[in-house]
Amino acid sequence: MDGRRRLAQSLTSVAPLRTEPHSFAAVGPRVQFEAAMPPSLVTSLGKPILGKPMSHRLWGMILKLQLPRGVGLAAALLVMCGGLIYGVIKGDHVPEVIELLDEARNEAANAAGFRIVSIAVSGNQHLKREEVIGLTAGKTSLLFLDVAAMRKRLESDPWVAEATVLKLYPGELQIDIKERVPFALWQSRGSIVVIADDGTLLESYQPGRLVQLPLVVGLGSNKRAKELLALVDRHPAIRDQLLASVMVGERRWNLRLRNGLDVRLPETDVAQALDRLADLERDAKLTSRDILHIDLRLPDRVTVRLAPGAAQSRADALKEKKPPAKKGGNA
Repeated sequence: MDGRRRLAQSLTSVAPLRTEPHSFAAVGPRVQFEAAMPPSLVTSLGKPILGKPMSHRLWGMILKLQLPRGVGLAAALLVMCGGLIYGVIKGDHVPEVIELLDEARNEAANAAGFRIVSIAVSGNQHLKREEVIGLTAGKTSLLFLDVAAMRKRLESDPWVAEATVLKLYPGELQIDIKERVPFALWQSRGSIVVIADDGTLLESYQPGRLVQLPLVVGLGSNKRAKELLALVDRHPAIRDQLLASVMVGERRWNLRLRNGLDVRLPETDVAQALDRLADLERDAKLTSRDILHIDLRLPDRVTVRLAPGAAQSRADALKEKKPPAKKGGNA
């Protein structure tokens, strides 16, 4: 107001200010909400962000985030590593990558002083020391040497029944093996192989080596030789003349003696049949006669087949023993 108690401003210019609250309420709740919003949430067009699509709102929120320094580089490296891993798996290169990593760690351990510089081998008789060492790891450092895996590799050789591996830091390896004992020679399908008592094939037969072992012949005979030869050992007179044990049809055995005599054993009660053969040998010396075979397959009888020459000699001997025929007629 001036000195004459008049208003300094026209009432017409103030009128809109008086009516603004009424017009604000009359527009509706949306306009009220927009008017109450902070200016930072209103776009240049006067529309709030909440009225935009969800993707726009999320992108706006991401832009306002205060990320630490280096996050972008870390994210890029993560994406690159993920792509590299995916390519390795997709291209079936996992074994190559694992081998490279294993070589790298072994080289590092060797450089640190854990290189294997000494290998002690004991218990080997048929395997050479170089053969045993050849079954161990080549460039593996002592630090990362897998003892269980090495023992498994050693026992994969048929000669090795049991192996013990001991690491002595910083660079010594001790190997102790227990070999299988050669038990017999097994002939099957034209080849001869040295076998253990459980039938394990040890090595191919080499002339002049292990010739003292008994010979077993036929399919499946390597698995059942131990049982038969244990019964034969009870009769030294038969064992000393035994040339080969032949399995017939994977069911029963024939014994081939050194003089060519064949002894046919039954499928069951083999021990009893061998006892009968030992009695015949002791009483009648059958193995020293011209006999082709002795059949012991029947429990109540023994069948003997003579050699052709012996059969003819026996026939001639029987003719000589036959009394002359009486002459008929009257005196």
